[in-house]
Amino acid sequence: MAGNENQYDPTTMFKDWIQKSGHAQSEFMKNFGLLMNNQNSQTFNPLETLKEVSDTARNTQTQMMQNMSSIQSKSMDTMFNIGQMLPSFMNWGAYKTTIGSNGRISIPEAERNALGLGEGDLVQVIVLPIAKKSKIGR
Repeated sequence: MAGNENQYDPTTMFKDWIQKSGHAQSEFMKNFGLLMNNQNSQTFNPLETLKEVSDTARNTQTQMMQNMSSIQSKSMDTMFNIGQMLPSFMNWGAYKTTIGSNGRISIPEAERNALGLGEGDLVQVIVLPIAKKSKIGR
């Protein structure tokens, strides 16, 4: 399991949203200033400029809401998946043991009791080698 890693950080998204809306406002003011200083070369349409700023702000807000919705959905999926897997993890144990004669391994009594295992029970074994026996004394 990869953990609870969300692709979106609400704090970062809010900062980006503020920066984008601030950028749109500063662009409006810059264009307004340029048009006021140079009215002969361009025709300034304040309604069109205001519409563009509003559209940019609306699109940014829409994107932020979609991202927040996605975060909530992913969080719910993660919670559901953890809830589905939890019963499986309640019935497993991990311990160290050595390989005996004929390749046999044993489950210590404390682990057998904790897991409610008895003779003839079927178990899953996953082998993760930790260390090799020293060659000295072989």
